[in-house]
Amino acid sequence: MKRFITTLLFFAISFLYSQTPERERKSIEKQIIEAGVHYRKDNYEKSLELSKQALVRSFKINDPYLIAHSYNSIGVIYDDFSQSKRAIEFYDKALKYANKTENDSLKDWVYSNLGSAYYYNKIDVKKGIAYYKKSLFYAEKIKDSTEIAYTKLNLANAYFSYDDFDIGYEYLSQIRSYFENKGDAEGKFYLFNCLGVYYSSQGQNELAEDFFFKALKIGKKEQMDGLVMDVYENLSEHYKKYNQPKLAFVYEKKRKAVNDTLFSEKKLQSLEKYAIEIELDEYKSQFERIEVENATQQEKISITKTVSLLMFVILIVMLLLLYTFYKSNKLRKKLNAELTKANEELTLANKKAEENAELKNQFISTVSHELRTPLYGVVGIASIILEEHKKLVNNNHLHSLRFSARYLLALVNDILQISKMEENKIVLENSVFNLKEEINTIKNSLHFIADGNENTLTVELDPRIPKYLIGDELRLSQILMNLISNALKFTLKGEVKIIVLLDRIEGDVYFITFKVKDNGVGITKENQEKIFEKFVQLDRRSGDYQGTGLGLTIVKRLIELFESKIEVESQENKGTQFTFTIGFELAVEKVQPSKKMKQPISNLHILVVEDNKINQMVTQKVIERQKHTCKIVDNGHEAIEIVQQETFDAILMDINMPIIDGYETARNIRNLGMKIPIIALTAFDKNEVLKKATESGIDDVVIKPFSPTELFEVIFAHIQKNQE
Repeated sequence: MKRFITTLLFFAISFLYSQTPERERKSIEKQIIEAGVHYRKDNYEKSLELSKQALVRSFKINDPYLIAHSYNSIGVIYDDFSQSKRAIEFYDKALKYANKTENDSLKDWVYSNLGSAYYYNKIDVKKGIAYYKKSLFYAEKIKDSTEIAYTKLNLANAYFSYDDFDIGYEYLSQIRSYFENKGDAEGKFYLFNCLGVYYSSQGQNELAEDFFFKALKIGKKEQMDGLVMDVYENLSEHYKKYNQPKLAFVYEKKRKAVNDTLFSEKKLQSLEKYAIEIELDEYKSQFERIEVENATQQEKISITKTVSLLMFVILIVMLLLLYTFYKSNKLRKKLNAELTKANEELTLANKKAEENAELKNQFISTVSHELRTPLYGVVGIASIILEEHKKLVNNNHLHSLRFSARYLLALVNDILQISKMEENKIVLENSVFNLKEEINTIKNSLHFIADGNENTLTVELDPRIPKYLIGDELRLSQILMNLISNALKFTLKGEVKIIVLLDRIEGDVYFITFKVKDNGVGITKENQEKIFEKFVQLDRRSGDYQGTGLGLTIVKRLIELFESKIEVESQENKGTQFTFTIGFELAVEKVQPSKKMKQPISNLHILVVEDNKINQMVTQKVIERQKHTCKIVDNGHEAIEIVQQETFDAILMDINMPIIDGYETARNIRNLGMKIPIIALTAFDKNEVLKKATESGIDDVVIKPFSPTELFEVIFAHIQKNQE
């Protein structure tokens, strides 16, 4: 059985929970109960939405009981869809907050649900039994006969799955009379289904079938489709066991029909979307608390400074009265002690503010990693659907999905870059580059935006500018790409000019002035300073200019790294011009590096080490569309075994995996003496993992989501390097 028994107390509100007159808590409890009603009606999306809202509201009032209850309710929905990994994550969070309370009923429910997640999803039955026994401890502690009965029924099922029918039947016999005499329809259903499994194992076919059909009758009458599906599955297994394949096929077909109705692909995708939203809401709630705490600390710093100043003034006054008052020396010591205490508080407040700033940066880094992983699946699946189902190429919903995922990815990358700038972690790098070629490359890459708005994109390049210069080519390109794409989006049937002029020469440094000019909608005077602020988007006309609101902020910060500043001139309905000047050193033409193109290689056999099923599918499709083959394993142990049995041209390794991570897996493969290229596929920022990856024997790192071209360029490069 895949649908576990504890659903009846899934959304229950404990009567042991201390009553409070606060209206908000009662409102949240009511919302969780309403989510339970929708769950029982199989309206999973509505149930999940209400549970998510309850979670956000619970975080705002910082109520551990309600937070735990919300996580528990969310976890069961995912478990019902066999999304066991996510379900266990939510149950673990529920247990964390439940342990902060004195409510034993809540702990009983969470332990019971954890046991069902590990047992019914066949992850670790022994672990599931251990959680059930913890649940039974709390049920017996609070003397809840219903909880005791259902937990023992769960334990009976778990031991049956181990073929330990003696211990299982011991638990079953203890509670059989309870369900037969006091149990409701749902309880009797579980009892009869469980007895059917037991008697089937004992070879008592007629008795087993009698109990299965009793359970089936209750399930159909009460319209418990998900539970009826479990009986169909057990009947199918029963008839297979006793050589009645036709009947086994009939009930398997019925089980599949119910399963396809309840757990459609569309609902699974919807659940993944809600999981991302729930994680974002969690991080948002944490971030808001950090900001409030930081503001409080800053206020304390300000108050402490004022107190320190007052203490100093009082001390001066006391010193002036030293000759008059003989007790002034004693008073002065007292004031000095108070001043010392105030300074200590100031030091602690400053330290706390620094810790909060570091926590904020860690938060941004964590969000970036946690979002890139599911976004890789979303972008990849959308692309796969478009390629495999050409009839959906004009489907608005599919295009909206892919656009939203790419927009969110752009936002994540921009936020991460802003964070690095604020931490002063971005340093300009010098290399030799051809300015004319760089400008033409940018122009060609933006032609699709120009064509979309029927714009003309032109370049005016001062011939006095040297062919080769030394500077940070990548950061200059990023500045120009942002400015030119903005100009093209805000101009319709007009002209955008890229003007590059030699401003002056100081020794070997050539100062180049860049101008990006358009005749588009323009910017009002009062908004010209706002455009460089974070997350500011100005609606300059009625068109659709969706973006992260960080592009011009990044441009301003990058230009400041070049020790320069950007200026803007604009008039409404006449156009806008951005101007900045950067100094580059003169480069000798012969030092321009030659770029050796990596030649594509055909018929590669690639090993993919990835625990996420969706990411496995996406990566497999990327490889197979390039006419290569691949083998997929779920963890590091399987990877170490299979490389000793098969020959692979390259390994694509996920870093964040259970059991052993990608670093340890790579280290073990290298210890076998294998030189096969290992490329890490990860959602972490490259700078965060590169050093550790290199030390463990990983050859290169590619960040998710990635383009197929980017991935295979890296693969070809390392294969060719090994062949040299």
